[in-house]
Amino acid sequence: MPTCVPTHTADPNRPERAHPPHSPPHGPPPDRPRRLRIAGADLSAAVAVFLIALPLSLGIALATGAPLQAGLVAAAVGGIVAGRIGGCPLQVSGPAAGLTVVTADLIQQYGWRTTCAITVLAGLAQIGLGCLRVARGALAVSPAIVHGMLAGIGVTIAVAQVHIVLGGTPQSSVPDNLRALPAQLANVDPAAVAVSVLTLTLLLLWPKLPGRAGRLLRMVPAALVAVAGATATAAAAGLVLAEVDLPSWRSHALAGLPEGPVLGLVAAVLTTTLVCSVQSLLGAVAVDKLVARRPGSGHVPRSDLDRELLGQGTANIASGCLGGLPVAGVAVRSSANVRAGAVSRNSTMLHGALVVVAALLMVPVLEFIPLASLAALVMAVGIQMVSLHHIRTVTRHREALVYAVTAVGVVFAGVLEGVALGIAVAVGVALHRLTHTRITHEVKEEVHHVDVRGQLTFLAVPRLSRALHLVPQGATGVVALDGSFMDHAAYEALQDWQNTHTARGGAVEITGRRPGADVRLAEPAALISSPTTEGTDETGVPSGAGCRCRPWTAWRNHQCELPLSAPDDDRSDHDNRVTGGTSDTGDSSGTGVTHEAGDAAGRQGGHYGRPSRPGTGDGPSDTGTDTGTGTGTGSASPAGSVSGAGGPKASRTGTDLVRGLSTFQRSTAPLVRGELARLAREGQRPTQLFLTCADSRLVTSMITSSGPGDLFVVRNVGNLVPPPGEESGDDSVAAALEYAVEVLAVRSITVCGHSGCGAMQALLDPRPDGPPSARTPLERWLRHGLPSLKRVRDGNGPGVRLAGRAPADIAEQLCLTNVVQQLEHLRAHASVARALKDGLLTLHGLYFHVGEAQAYLLIETAAERVFDRVRAEDLAL
Repeated sequence: MPTCVPTHTADPNRPERAHPPHSPPHGPPPDRPRRLRIAGADLSAAVAVFLIALPLSLGIALATGAPLQAGLVAAAVGGIVAGRIGGCPLQVSGPAAGLTVVTADLIQQYGWRTTCAITVLAGLAQIGLGCLRVARGALAVSPAIVHGMLAGIGVTIAVAQVHIVLGGTPQSSVPDNLRALPAQLANVDPAAVAVSVLTLTLLLLWPKLPGRAGRLLRMVPAALVAVAGATATAAAAGLVLAEVDLPSWRSHALAGLPEGPVLGLVAAVLTTTLVCSVQSLLGAVAVDKLVARRPGSGHVPRSDLDRELLGQGTANIASGCLGGLPVAGVAVRSSANVRAGAVSRNSTMLHGALVVVAALLMVPVLEFIPLASLAALVMAVGIQMVSLHHIRTVTRHREALVYAVTAVGVVFAGVLEGVALGIAVAVGVALHRLTHTRITHEVKEEVHHVDVRGQLTFLAVPRLSRALHLVPQGATGVVALDGSFMDHAAYEALQDWQNTHTARGGAVEITGRRPGADVRLAEPAALISSPTTEGTDETGVPSGAGCRCRPWTAWRNHQCELPLSAPDDDRSDHDNRVTGGTSDTGDSSGTGVTHEAGDAAGRQGGHYGRPSRPGTGDGPSDTGTDTGTGTGTGSASPAGSVSGAGGPKASRTGTDLVRGLSTFQRSTAPLVRGELARLAREGQRPTQLFLTCADSRLVTSMITSSGPGDLFVVRNVGNLVPPPGEESGDDSVAAALEYAVEVLAVRSITVCGHSGCGAMQALLDPRPDGPPSARTPLERWLRHGLPSLKRVRDGNGPGVRLAGRAPADIAEQLCLTNVVQQLEHLRAHASVARALKDGLLTLHGLYFHVGEAQAYLLIETAAERVFDRVRAEDLAL
């Protein structure tokens, strides 16, 4: 979000936000007629998608037993109607392989006209769901069920098309097709097999053409090359084969009134609605991910899933009325559209228009295509729907049983029945995991280990209590939690035992997901920075929004160990904090982290890092990690001493690095290795430059929920940006700006200040002036903050406020003003100024209050500068 954003009128006390000064004017000039402009990237993408959609639409219509023209109608309607109304601009809709089995069953049971009517009714149901705004609810279906459904449909398609590939006719079900296969193998049509093998060979080898010529040839879709090559070969060889038969559009069958039992029709409508909706919504989410990975995709809006349902429903109504197949989002065409560089919904709509042109003008050419070639193409698509990647994923998440039952149910019972079986098995697996917890107790080297594997609920409390009471009084116990959920009863039982055991002289260490720090698992590629325990309830479930990601590193309590040579009183305090007893660390979150200041140089050099005024709670030398209690008086180390140079902790620094590296290689590296390997291959592509202070309490990836490769971070003392020409031999910040803007092409730059900044305190309390030659490097660097200090003392320019209140003191005012001043310095750099003028860059001001663990975003108005919390309405900007 830029520093200036559109005004929100819902809150009259909220400062007014203006549009960025570099924003282009909205709308065309009043004296010129508005023109439809289609980007070149959209045009090329539309042609690429059209060349893929044309043979696939005919093949899917052939597989369902519908009139072949119905596939072209659905492709055209899906492109034009769903492309125009839908909520995912780059998703391409049309006849989908995932709907083949459903549609084939409907045609066989009710006939073509009633199937069209069912498509219309399914479209109306989709519009109703879109109006009810329940699209997100469809994503609650387990991915194992969705992948299993698609795999079952793929197997059904492939088995049916084998008969056409061999020159025969498919049966109505998979068991019938399998029983008829031996007889079909005994009566093979050599011409059909030859054309099918040629189609599959071209389809497989075309994407692997080597060299520069191959790279150019691969721009033509493999599906088109396979079908065109097989058709040309069959025509040149004079093979006698069944070919595409497109009847005249005058005799095209349209929708009729539905005929059949009411309950059967309702089930058919629900099945069609379910499959169309789930496939389209999951496809929209997948398209968002593809677009996000593509460079320069910031202007493509994210999908509106409720609007996508409305668009898909409207397209199904139009397709059914015009005699077309059911419409859904298609993964193959959508991914091709994104890879081809499409930038708007114009590519999808134009592809639909090209299908219309082909359906009207290319009928004589299309009728040369052998049916065996289309069958081979569709069979390959069906086989690809059984994805090995999906099988490995569900196996890794222990959901292979759900996947297998769904796939087998779809193959042998039907889509709706298979999905119902999958949901039942998924519920059973979830209940089994919730109720079956393995708890073991063993003694290793006089340490009692209690291992808990599975979810810790009230049902497991009796077994947990028995295992815990096997630990003798005064002994050391280690409780290892290997689950992602703990309910209140289990938490109370564990906490009561822990308090009782430590009160009787024992020691307890809880590893894994500690009580109150539960974090659910995520895919390794989606890992982000470590969340804290604040904002969680007793069961460990985050009380805020939806972070379900594992932290990069288990940093909680990472500084609570003391050297073996520590005095006895220090050792007892250390044991107290490890065992979870009360301590005097001043850290209300219980983490035991004792980062007192931004930079160690502040403690040793005197003025930079000088303690702020008493009672602020976030000064550079505040003891403990203040979490908003306002006391700031707890002891940062045992015996009440601050761990400065020469303190008790000094002897730890020799082993901290080795211990940290060992922990990373053992625990974190396996989780991030895949993501870092991808970044190593692709190079860094950050979208943000984050310029902040060197203070150790500012964990940039944590406060921005970012991972590796997301941020290009520049740190210095005081988050200063020297104006152009004033670097005086230190060009590091200017070089970083130039590299980030010109080479990395970042889209935003953030200047982040923080509370209790030692650099700002040093500006307020400078040393007596001496000759320039006597100034230290730190003093020479801090002169770039003097404009901020002058701005505060002179009172020039708009005032600065923090969340609707005035700064608490002069130190906080200077920290806030410094962010505003450094943004002005930033705009003076040539590379930044050019990017702002071209509309390629936005600037942000950010203030992080360490004691509150709260980030405030800068809002600039003509009257004042306000640092305010990010609100829900800001997330849509």
